[in-house]
Amino acid sequence: MLAAVYHGPNDIRVEEVPMPEIGTDEVLLKVLDANICGTDLRIYHGHHRKFPLGTVRIPGHETVGDIVEVGKNVKGFQVGQRVFVAPNWGCGHCRQCVSGDNNLCADYGAIGISVDGAFAEYLRIPNAAIYQGNLMPIREDIDPAVGALIEPFACVVRGQNALHIRPGEVVLVMGAGPIGVMHTLYARLQGAGKILVSDLIPDRLEQVRQLGADRTIDLNREDQARIVSEESQGIGADVVIVAAPAHSGQEAAIRLAAIGARINFFGGLPKDKPTINLDSNLVHYKELIITGTTACSTQDCRQAATIVNSGRIDLSPLISARFPLEAALQAFAEAENRHSLKVVIEP
Repeated sequence: MLAAVYHGPNDIRVEEVPMPEIGTDEVLLKVLDANICGTDLRIYHGHHRKFPLGTVRIPGHETVGDIVEVGKNVKGFQVGQRVFVAPNWGCGHCRQCVSGDNNLCADYGAIGISVDGAFAEYLRIPNAAIYQGNLMPIREDIDPAVGALIEPFACVVRGQNALHIRPGEVVLVMGAGPIGVMHTLYARLQGAGKILVSDLIPDRLEQVRQLGADRTIDLNREDQARIVSEESQGIGADVVIVAAPAHSGQEAAIRLAAIGARINFFGGLPKDKPTINLDSNLVHYKELIITGTTACSTQDCRQAATIVNSGRIDLSPLISARFPLEAALQAFAEAENRHSLKVVIEP
């Protein structure tokens, strides 16, 4: 079969590789769509700890496919069924796994991270993923590229589950990339009264404005603090989501938040510079709640899949470009373009 294979930093090759063989407790998928995300770009440049020097592996973890083979011990799935794959599984017995937070398991595995992934014609689903509930049925009338967005959308769902957005509240989203757009769409679904989105890239601000932001803030030329004050009648934002890996964004969130606001540090900072200057008196006197969320659990994926299957949210506008597997390198180049939202590889 054809696959896009990582051979080292900045070295992904589209080449023929053997078809995966499945065991009696595994499933084989024909990949329909696999989306490129920021993690894939870090892998491509050699910046992921699960890809040490010498690793040869197929990346790709945002995917939807059709089942083409089912191991004889697997129950509940059949050939021809369309499924979304929640990419992460845990050890199954640590405190995090038992509590449902398998995304925080220290000994996790993941499609396209620790085992071969979805930038290929076929994908083997390990037994641990099957028995921990990582395969989730998807309606066949849903664009598979949209179905594959369930994974990043699940990360958004996890972030907003920690924020408890209430109807009518003012929500500030910092960052108008794919994650910022999904935060905007989901905050609207949850009843936010006013959604403000800030970014440095005018094209992305225009996209998110068309997709539901009540007001956008161009950080190159507009005063974010003044606009937030103006749009909140001087109160500040009830909810602040820092959906970009920006020190200045995290620091500003404390100042822009209303009394009693909730803040989510959604985007992680670079590991070689992880600290910010934080005015703890603002946290203290405004009684702020600051949360951090990372990745998504299998339950988060299940909740996100239910929402997408219901048709209550339309993620299709996030799809910017589609490429055949043969053009995987061009797809990665397009994904590096900060004007695109989501780039799809279609084997």
